[in-house]
Amino acid sequence: MLRRQARLRREYLYRKAIEDRKRVIEEKKQRWAGVEDPKIMMTTSRDPSSRLKQFIKELRLIFPNAQKMNRGNYEMKQLIDACRANDVTDFIVVHEHRGVPDTLVICHLPYGPTAYFNISDVTMRHDIPDIGTMSEQYPHLIFHNFNTRLGQRVRDILKYLFPVPKEDSKRIMTFANHDDYIAFRHHTYKKNKNKEIELSEIGPRFMLKLFSIKLGTLEAIEAADTEWVLRPYMNTAIKRRFLSDQDGWVQDDDNTFAAA
Repeated sequence: MLRRQARLRREYLYRKAIEDRKRVIEEKKQRWAGVEDPKIMMTTSRDPSSRLKQFIKELRLIFPNAQKMNRGNYEMKQLIDACRANDVTDFIVVHEHRGVPDTLVICHLPYGPTAYFNISDVTMRHDIPDIGTMSEQYPHLIFHNFNTRLGQRVRDILKYLFPVPKEDSKRIMTFANHDDYIAFRHHTYKKNKNKEIELSEIGPRFMLKLFSIKLGTLEAIEAADTEWVLRPYMNTAIKRRFLSDQDGWVQDDDNTFAAA
């Protein structure tokens, strides 16, 4: 019994030491973030539908310094090797189901991690009335309600896809978390004659839900360790949240909802 407790304690201390080393590595990455602009390559699953092609075109405009690659018959290892050879920092793949985009995969190069998100409620730019013109400025980012360690991890994965904006940039992108569903909105703003802020949505808009983070890259994802995964039984815990310990919205006295 005593030997078993001693072994369990050694294993616990070993796991904590590994977690501390990973945390130090993440802190170093955060310190160097913004020194060089990210370089992003995007592609789709094989034989994409016309709607998926249109969606990835609009998605490419969201990320500055992003390029789109036709998938063709290339194997994933060929794509990842080509990205590494050309100093690509992030590789993004969009999948679909029956012509509807349903999965977004973000693979950080050269060594990971790889995050998997479900996509839902996709609204293209041409489906939004009175759409504004697409700005190419580096955007300011708003992250709302990412309070837990996992939430901060997801926030960093998304944040480091974007370069550091200039102060006078009029482009804003919002990632708002509510019950682990991340709403994405894309706006530009201007000041009117009364110095009031006017927002103009330029789309697209969609929802993301994290379901896995792997500590590896896509060409060897089966052998990669799992940092976090959404398991079926987790959905039964209705009040349990993973990206934040708060709901993200508050109800005013007049029964209207606003960001917390």
